[in-house]
Amino acid sequence: MDPYAWVNDFKTRAAELQRKNAEVQENLAGVSGTASSKDGAVKVTVGPNGGLMNLQLGHRAVELGAPRLTALILETARQAQKNAATQVIEAFRPIGEGTQAMAMITDVVEEEFGEEPEEEHAVERIEEDDAPASAPAAPAAAAASEPRQARAPRRADDEDDDDNQPW
Repeated sequence: MDPYAWVNDFKTRAAELQRKNAEVQENLAGVSGTASSKDGAVKVTVGPNGGLMNLQLGHRAVELGAPRLTALILETARQAQKNAATQVIEAFRPIGEGTQAMAMITDVVEEEFGEEPEEEHAVERIEEDDAPASAPAAPAAAAASEPRQARAPRRADDEDDDDNQPW
């Protein structure tokens, strides 16, 4: 084999790999996953690593109660993470297509976010409501209804002891 041909071929492959690497970096810079709940109460955006970037709660969110809202946020965040993972795979495709590394990444994502059977909505799975049956009286309201006890006047010598005994 001609050594010059080998070097030229190596340079060509290296330049192509650099071009693909730059394309991957550019593609990854724009990756984010967004999902909205079916009822529009929650919208979640995550970055390429699945980290939360934005959370928007619609007007209906306050009507759900804490347990239902929590379940809906988690369900919507999971969908956003799945969307981001799909975009990450597509971003790596130029340099990973047909490689074992790409197959491994795809398998991991499919295992984590594989097609799940249609289940009931997260809000429908929560049966309990976070509103207590009877709300306890607020401490301020309870204190206001109790008679106030008069304070004993301070003696002059008490003021001198305040510096030495803070209790």
